[in-house]
Amino acid sequence: MNPLIKLTAREAVSKLRTGEITPLDLIDAAEERISETDTAVNALPTLCLERARERAKKLVLGSTARKDPAWIAGLPIVVKDLNDVEGVRTTYGSPLFADHIPDGSDVMIEHLENNGALVIAKSNSPEFGHGANTFNEVFGQTLNPWNTAMTCGGSSGGSAVALASGQAWLATGSDLGCSLRTPAAFCSVVGLRPSPGRVARSRVRLPYDNLWVQGPMARNVGDVAMMLDAMVGEHPLDPISLAAPSAPYQAAVDNPSPPKRVAWSRDLGGITPVDSKVAEICERAVQTLSDLGAEVVAASPDFSDAREIFHVLRANQFVGDLAPIIESNRDKVKPEIIWNLEQGYKLTAEKLAQAERGRGLLTQRAAAFFDDFDLLITPATIVAPFDVNIRAVNRCNDYEFENYFDWYTIAYAITATSLPALSLPCGFTADGLPVGLQVIGPPRGEASLLSAAQSIEDLFNIAKQVPIDPRSQAN
Repeated sequence: MNPLIKLTAREAVSKLRTGEITPLDLIDAAEERISETDTAVNALPTLCLERARERAKKLVLGSTARKDPAWIAGLPIVVKDLNDVEGVRTTYGSPLFADHIPDGSDVMIEHLENNGALVIAKSNSPEFGHGANTFNEVFGQTLNPWNTAMTCGGSSGGSAVALASGQAWLATGSDLGCSLRTPAAFCSVVGLRPSPGRVARSRVRLPYDNLWVQGPMARNVGDVAMMLDAMVGEHPLDPISLAAPSAPYQAAVDNPSPPKRVAWSRDLGGITPVDSKVAEICERAVQTLSDLGAEVVAASPDFSDAREIFHVLRANQFVGDLAPIIESNRDKVKPEIIWNLEQGYKLTAEKLAQAERGRGLLTQRAAAFFDDFDLLITPATIVAPFDVNIRAVNRCNDYEFENYFDWYTIAYAITATSLPALSLPCGFTADGLPVGLQVIGPPRGEASLLSAAQSIEDLFNIAKQVPIDPRSQAN
């Protein structure tokens, strides 16, 4: 493996800033690595390397001496195929947009490129980002590098696989129900679902929607913090966007503060089953936080109505966002898309009002919970990576799920609270598949969450195990 591939993102940026390496060196290294590995995993179906090289030449001639913490100095990144990148094929994982080339970029991409990022590829996603297994009719399945017979999760699966396989140093993701957190857990990388508005959006149909967010993915917490610094900032096209913080997020990880009081919940008060092997790995990991001086308490806010709240709000969001696109193309999209549409059409104003009121009370309970705790920690997923040919988990223990997304209730319950949440690698199953923790911080508390997560990551000492060469079942 080319030694440049093994650099962390922050190490690579440091070398870019000093001129020890150039952006073109990293683009070449990434191209070589993609060529070596992507046949095995299918993470990056669309490449835009020449576009990146052209932009790199301008960066090399201009702004490499900038000292802004948000400046990432020509580091190559990959972008989830749900985000528009000007002039680059963007399919949203759907046959309806198989040949779509946008005439502009999402504001998140503009922020990243203005801060020196170089987009080298688009990462695979399920159709319109719906589903926690990354496959679609345009590009096929994306496979888990830890065992290429297994799913990488979704919907930011291509991004997670590219990171774990060493194809890139940073990647974008998005998250409505679990889409930054599940693939990060399944691939042993880090994915952060930030607060709504933290990363500005544009070119969207529902600008006031606060269920889905965009965020960073990387191989470790420090790299996630650096990418977040390059992504944040308000924008006039996003009415819920937040201003960049006064202190960079990298300062939080450079001076990590261990949590003092941690709430551990195996299943958020019993709202979901959890595979016993996954739960045991997660609980053992959480108990080691006592080595940081943390008090670990079994506790959780009341999430008893989170499932119903999310179901209703998600169905409404789906109709508002996608009905105009898919209504006249029902025969061209996957069955789950049509099912979602029909669920939304069944809603009444009374149901929506109840869900909104319920979410308000849930958010209040969750915020009050952090008066007593620094973190809430759960398993990031209720199962380990599974056979890639299984579209979704339909059973866990003796519980049978009623739809294709209820198996990630443990993640979407947190979505309903708007709390920032990070997926952090914590161990492996007996057969070597990754397991992650969902580490949840206080309202708009990305800095304290990242600071605590850095301390925990240092304790676990797992982050340096990626990147890896993809491994087949036979390995």
